[in-house]
Amino acid sequence: MSEKENQSSLRDSRRNFMKMGALAAAGFFIVPRHVLGKGYVAPSDRLVVAGIGVGGMGGNDVNGVFNSGKADIGFLCDVDDRRAEKARQKFTNAKYYKDWRELFEKEAKNFDAVTVSTPDHNHAVVAMAAMQLGKHVYVQKPLTHDIYEARMLTDAAKRYKVVTQMGNQGASGDGVRQLREWYDSKAIGDVHTVYCWTNRPVWPQGIPWPAAKAEVPKELDWNLWLGTAPYTDYVEKLVPFNWRGWWDYGTGALGDMGCHIVEAPFSVLNLKYAQDVQASVGSVYVDEFKRGYFPESCPPSSHVTLTFPKTDKTKGPVTVHWMDGGIQPARPEELEPGEVFGDGENGVLFVGTKGKMMAGCYAENPQLLPTSRTNSFQVKDKHKLARVPGSAKGHYNQWVEACMAGHGNKEVSSPFEVAGPLTEALLMANLAIRGIDIRVPKTNGEGYNYPGRDIKLLWDNEQMRVTNFDEVNKFVKRDYRAGWTLGV
Repeated sequence: MSEKENQSSLRDSRRNFMKMGALAAAGFFIVPRHVLGKGYVAPSDRLVVAGIGVGGMGGNDVNGVFNSGKADIGFLCDVDDRRAEKARQKFTNAKYYKDWRELFEKEAKNFDAVTVSTPDHNHAVVAMAAMQLGKHVYVQKPLTHDIYEARMLTDAAKRYKVVTQMGNQGASGDGVRQLREWYDSKAIGDVHTVYCWTNRPVWPQGIPWPAAKAEVPKELDWNLWLGTAPYTDYVEKLVPFNWRGWWDYGTGALGDMGCHIVEAPFSVLNLKYAQDVQASVGSVYVDEFKRGYFPESCPPSSHVTLTFPKTDKTKGPVTVHWMDGGIQPARPEELEPGEVFGDGENGVLFVGTKGKMMAGCYAENPQLLPTSRTNSFQVKDKHKLARVPGSAKGHYNQWVEACMAGHGNKEVSSPFEVAGPLTEALLMANLAIRGIDIRVPKTNGEGYNYPGRDIKLLWDNEQMRVTNFDEVNKFVKRDYRAGWTLGV
């Protein structure tokens, strides 16, 4: 290239840069950080984010990312215009799509990162497609609907070298770090048993699928909402919230609250993959002395027991109890009358060889038992942990800053390497719950046997399968509806 051509090229580059900067400043155009090439950053060095699912919790997610002060919401996507309206009114410069696949195809060069806040059954396909484009991802809890999906996303995050975070904000909270400090300082000895509980579900479960189909609202693309799930006619009250109680779309109380509550024992004890699981569920009665059989719906309550192998933080295996539907463990004798157990509706209790400690949902308000020990116990300096600025509210900002720093350059609290195994454990608990309702006709033709009710499921982690009750393995990796794929 001649000197004259080189000078002309430099002038053109500068002119284009100034033009893009001016447009961005005017609010008409958002420049993603990568668009200027290696070694350059966008004006104001801001992250450009595409929000997939922006109603309800999805709206909280895009707001949380934007409120970091370092991100722009460049694109919004939702299958339901009603749910997207609030976000669209706030982020008026964001381009709007209904189909995330169209957004990715047309706009991939124009954003840096993606928030995924769809119903559970569509988390994995959106997140995987985003990572394959080299986009950083923030995915609502639970990470996925199926165990297989969780394993694939965990592997993909490493392969594509993107920054990942699951939406369990308590992982960034001060509470879980306080629990870790106490445990590492030997405040309660060696933990061998943990109890986790919630008052959820607060939506219908243990019920038959509605018999009457309804007219699809004009603002909702029902086919896109179904996504990977089998086709069925639209019914009232499934959208926007009650889908959580149906296995085709949700993961029940475990999926909704488990990532918030079980995260604490995972973090404190370095738990990874469970080795076995067993469950019992609350009965539903459709008439006097007759139990309903509704395998499409999650049960109204459950008690699941998971066993985790010894870790570098324990002296032996750890038993984790999960209870939902209002079931709680026995009240610790160290609690005085009138003292709140957990947070009253949710909680986690660690039982060690020398004492106990507890917290509420998100590991908030951690306390040693008896509670008089909470303020008197001294944490050893070597065990003190840095806090995330903003505590749980800093979960979004932490992810934004890590995205801007690039993969491997800044720590996040719930990357897929942590969130993946946590999600798998919860979904493995759901295997035991679903196995309870698997029925096999009796050989004499009179009634059914339920072989999943009197068995402890044994888990082969490498093969991702239950070894002693094959009937539940169909739930490890479900078949997607035609036209949908995880792309691996």
